[in-house]
Amino acid sequence: MLARFLDNTRGGVAPLAAVVALPLMIGVGVAMDYSKVNAARSAFQVALDSTALMLSKDAATETSDQLQTEATNTFNSLFSHPDVAPSSVHVTPTFTTSGGSTLTLTGTATVNTSFISVIASTVNISATSVSTWGNTRLRVALVLDNTGSMTDSDKIGALKTASHNLLSQLQAAAVHPEDVYVSIVPFVKDVNVGASNYNQTWLRWDLWDAVNGRCSSTRYTNQSSCVSHSKVWTPNAHSTWNGCVTDRDQNYDTTNTAPGTGATLYPAEQYSSCPSSSVIGLSNDWTALGAAIDAMTAAGNTNQAIGLQLGWQTLTAAPFTVPPIDTNYQYQTVIILLTDGLNTQDRWYSTASSIDNRQSTTCNNIKAAGITLYTVQVNTGSDPTSTLLQNCATDAGKFFLLTEAGQIVTTFGQIGVSLSKLRLAM
Repeated sequence: MLARFLDNTRGGVAPLAAVVALPLMIGVGVAMDYSKVNAARSAFQVALDSTALMLSKDAATETSDQLQTEATNTFNSLFSHPDVAPSSVHVTPTFTTSGGSTLTLTGTATVNTSFISVIASTVNISATSVSTWGNTRLRVALVLDNTGSMTDSDKIGALKTASHNLLSQLQAAAVHPEDVYVSIVPFVKDVNVGASNYNQTWLRWDLWDAVNGRCSSTRYTNQSSCVSHSKVWTPNAHSTWNGCVTDRDQNYDTTNTAPGTGATLYPAEQYSSCPSSSVIGLSNDWTALGAAIDAMTAAGNTNQAIGLQLGWQTLTAAPFTVPPIDTNYQYQTVIILLTDGLNTQDRWYSTASSIDNRQSTTCNNIKAAGITLYTVQVNTGSDPTSTLLQNCATDAGKFFLLTEAGQIVTTFGQIGVSLSKLRLAM
């Protein structure tokens, strides 16, 4: 009897299925709630990340209340989920300037459940998003051709417009004054370092004294001929110097070694076409930088090499004042070299190939130091494309060959956008 009962399975399926179905349904319901919560959490995180990116730049200029209002409104416009009650959503922004401008958003919300409501009618979710803006600081040297040929097609006028626009772009990229510094180096054969610096110890006067003075006999006009004829040579007062310097002794003409003694010093020269605008070292005085651009005029021969060397010097070493490095930030140093002609004259040479050789060494030294080099050739005449400038640029994308003066404005605009993106990188 017992054996037959145990062997009889008729009518046992339905009760067994009922017993099995209940936990299965609970499992499916729990899985659905779990999936719902995960979907809500993922959407919540995406909206929070987007909000942080959108608020990061303006955060530096807003009060805490303004930032809170903008964070709430922006997030609510981005996040909507059928299982999350809007009243349960809370977003809290925190803005700091330690190690860069950092916006931290923390958010919380509750997700309504269905199958597990007997245990908990809602599940709390939370997320955090950190957006660091302006973690990179910029230092940019503008090395600008002021030679006589820049008058053609009003290239000097286009350069002024382009430079002003670039300064505006860089200024806009700075939240704090220390975020962006710019130096300006107008060059011809020489560079004007400022006539008021005639007492500075980083200058050497032997070359200047030899040709700027008077002989006890008016027959002789330089020190060599005067002295060789047993006459007395009296150099002019250094206060009459016009501010120009020529190339340093080789190989200091290709390095950024700080001037100390002898060959490291900058030789004063009374170049008749000394640039009207003198060098400005790294500065965030945008008014002064703009004035230096306005003061530029076009005259003289071309020596890209000295402009490039002094541009490098302004970014890194004495005699220029270089703002201290804050270890909480990353730094990008950049040189933008613009010229409209091939090299024609330096302290030693009047052949392009000889000057190019010196400049090529400088280019390589600058790039080896980790400085980004943009080169711009404005070729409105029949000059060949400059292989020197092509090779001098950090990469092919940073060399620009222009054929019209107006292209200077658009090219500087492109470079400004690239630098601003670098500065604003998250």
